[in-house]
Amino acid sequence: MKRLLLVLLFFLFGCAEARRPFLNLLPEEKEIEIGRSYIPYAIEEMDGLYPDRWVQDYVKRVGSSLAKHSDRKLPYGFYVVNSSKVNAFALPGGPIFITRGLLLRLNSESELAGVLAHELGHINARHHARFLEKQFGISLLLNIGALLLGDKPYGQALLQFGQIGGALLALKFSRDQEREADSYALVYTYKSGYDPMGIVKVFETFKAMEKTRPPEWLSTHPLPETRIRDVREQIERLRPSGSFITDTEDFPRLKGRLKATQESFEEFDRGKVAFSRKNYTAATEHFRRAVELHNENYVARAYLSYLLGRAGRLEEAQRHADIALRTMDGVFLTRYVHGYVSFLSGRCEQGVKSLEGAKSLIPDYADTYYYLGRCYEALGQRSKAVDNYRTAIELSKGKAEWEGDARERLRRLGI
Repeated sequence: MKRLLLVLLFFLFGCAEARRPFLNLLPEEKEIEIGRSYIPYAIEEMDGLYPDRWVQDYVKRVGSSLAKHSDRKLPYGFYVVNSSKVNAFALPGGPIFITRGLLLRLNSESELAGVLAHELGHINARHHARFLEKQFGISLLLNIGALLLGDKPYGQALLQFGQIGGALLALKFSRDQEREADSYALVYTYKSGYDPMGIVKVFETFKAMEKTRPPEWLSTHPLPETRIRDVREQIERLRPSGSFITDTEDFPRLKGRLKATQESFEEFDRGKVAFSRKNYTAATEHFRRAVELHNENYVARAYLSYLLGRAGRLEEAQRHADIALRTMDGVFLTRYVHGYVSFLSGRCEQGVKSLEGAKSLIPDYADTYYYLGRCYEALGQRSKAVDNYRTAIELSKGKAEWEGDARERLRRLGI
C-alpha cells in the first residue's frame, strides 16, 4: 500500500520541477560552493551553533533520513543554531538551519521532520539558486570564489560577497514557491515513514502565534489559510494507511536538553538588548549570569570577554576568550573576540592566528582587518599591516570609529 501511495505522490507532486520549463544557469557545483561559503554568516546571524553534540547529531540524523529520499543528491548539512527566534531556513546546495527557538515550539519528531523536509523542498526546487541567478547575474556568481581566493581580495569583491550573503539570509519566498516546497516535503516525509500531519501541526502552531507574537519564519514563508487547507486536502485525498512515525523517545530528550539551557539563553538575549543600547554595564551582568547558568554558553562568554576587554579588565577577558574558543573554535565570534582580546593584551602572534581564522570564515568584517593591521604592525610586518589597514578602510565606508587611526597609521607607514 505504501509503495502505491508513493507512486501517487510522485505523480501529483514530484514532477513539479519537470512540469515547468527552466534553464539552470548556475552549475550545481557552484551552487554548493556558494552555500558552503555562507554557512559561517548564517551561524553568526543566528547567535552561533547550539553547544550540545547530542542535539546536533539527533537533528542531523532526522534530516539525513529525509535527505536520502530527496531528488537532488547534494551534501546536505543540518545545523541547530542558538537563536531564540522561531525560524528555519536553508542555503543553496544543501545547508539547513533550525533555531533553538523553533525546536522549543515543536511537539514531536514528525513536526521536526516536516520542517526539515520543507526546507529540503526549497533546495530541491532550486529556489535559492534561481533567486541568485536573477538578482546577481551568473558572471558574478561564477567568479565570486575566485575573487575571494585572490592574493588581496580588497573592497569591492568583499562587499559583493557580503551583499549576496545578506540577500540569501533575508530571502522571501512567494506563495507558489511555498506550495512547491510543501509538495516536496510531503513526498520526503512519506518516503521516510513520518506522519505527514506533522507539518500541518507546525503550520497551525505558527498561525496561533501569529495573533500575538508572529514567528520569524512567517516573515520569509507566507502562510495563508489556503495553504494549510491545501496540504490537508492533499493528505486527505491520498488517505494514507500503514504505520507512520509520529514521535520517538529521542524527541522528549531533545526538548529536555533545550529547556535545561533556556534560562541561560534568555539571559543572553537580555544582554544583547542591553548591548545594542550601549548599556554595557547591564549587558556585562546579563552575559556573566548566562555563563553561570550554563558553562557551555560560549556566545555569552565571548560577549562577556569582549566587554571586559573594552573595560580594560584584560586578564579576566583573556580567560573568558580562551574558554570560549576552546568550547567552540569553528565559529567567527569566538575567533574574532579571541583575536581582539589577544591584541589588547599585547599577545599579537596569538591575535594574528585567531583573527586570520575569523577572516577565513567571514571575510568582509572591517574590524577584523583593522585589528590584524594593528597586530602585524606591532610584529614589524609592515606590508601585511598596510594591506589590512587598506582593506579595513574600504570595508568600513567611513562608519568605523577607528578609521581615522587607520589612515594615520598608513601615513606613518609611508603610504
